[in-house]
Amino acid sequence: MWIYCIKLAVSALIIAVVTEVAKRSGYMGGLIKSLPLISIISFVLLYLETRDQAKVASLSEGTFWFVLPTLPAFLLFSWLLRHEITFWPSLGLSLLLMLACYQLTMFLLSRLGISF
Repeated sequence: MWIYCIKLAVSALIIAVVTEVAKRSGYMGGLIKSLPLISIISFVLLYLETRDQAKVASLSEGTFWFVLPTLPAFLLFSWLLRHEITFWPSLGLSLLLMLACYQLTMFLLSRLGISF
């Protein structure tokens, strides 16, 4: 139970730090957010909880493949906001693009014989 509480606290702390820093500098907030802190912490916790290196390797590979389809959504989101589309529609359209990119990624990975 204590490890679950630590996970929640660390996640909340990272989100709080990113949003506070982003109030002062969007680029610095983005830099901190782009650091693979959650991934690294997840790798460590998964290993500590399971001692299963194969599971950690699978998580690492999955993280690689599924980070890629998020990137176009970030670009679309910033483009829409800069072109005076309001926040919620911009976020919604970006999430739709992300979901479409996830579907495309899953299709392409299955065609390449990569299972998930």
